[in-house]
Amino acid sequence: MTNKTIPLLEIRNLHANINNNKILRGVNLSIFEGEIHAIMGTNGSGKSTLSKVIAGHPSYDVIEGEILFQGKNICDLDPDLRSHLGLFLAFQYPVEIAGVDNQEFLEAIYNAKQVSMNLPKANPLFFYELLREKLKMVNLDESFISRNVNEGFSGGEKKRNEILQFALLDSILGILDETDSGLDIDALKSISKTINILMENKNKSIILITHYKRLLEYIKPDFIHVMQDGQIVKTGDATLANLLEEKGYDWLKPISN
Repeated sequence: MTNKTIPLLEIRNLHANINNNKILRGVNLSIFEGEIHAIMGTNGSGKSTLSKVIAGHPSYDVIEGEILFQGKNICDLDPDLRSHLGLFLAFQYPVEIAGVDNQEFLEAIYNAKQVSMNLPKANPLFFYELLREKLKMVNLDESFISRNVNEGFSGGEKKRNEILQFALLDSILGILDETDSGLDIDALKSISKTINILMENKNKSIILITHYKRLLEYIKPDFIHVMQDGQIVKTGDATLANLLEEKGYDWLKPISN
């Protein structure tokens, strides 16, 4: 059952800078277990910045407000500690890691989380079987894990690799930053199917960051939030995507400070 008493993630009056430039200007957002939230908006509206600030990117400074995860303020926690608590960020542009094969990388991040929870590192045979199970879930061939991380991957493979990490870590909040960008329709359908399977676990929640309606045709959000000028200026249900498709964003105005 989902917990509707305490938000899984609660953002209160969040203001954040990068290089002394103010990007977030008072974001408020509550997400409960089992919910899918989409964040939409034009380029430069603050969507990706919000995802990075939640994840603890060191280039961004929180100058006001709180980020509460399971009731705990995580603003002072390093990114790895936030990850171990159950936060996961799928990057819009996943980086290549030359010389590190995918299995080695995945085993390292899995065991890092195990250690953080005072659990033993996984037996290699157990881990391989677990990894095979997750590979099937995300529709990737086993040969995929012997390749270097994201090196020479297609756009779809990079995005599937991100979802593979999300599934393997069993994170409880996934922030998917423009997972749909650069995907053809078949890859989009495949990745959306995997995300929907993951969301059958009602303890998980997802934030989808996207420009376009097409992703939301395959993954139905409970709420859509529109960002402008570092603020959430409108919230609605899944039908809001149709209105944005029809009218664009110009009719929405930033909230006065």
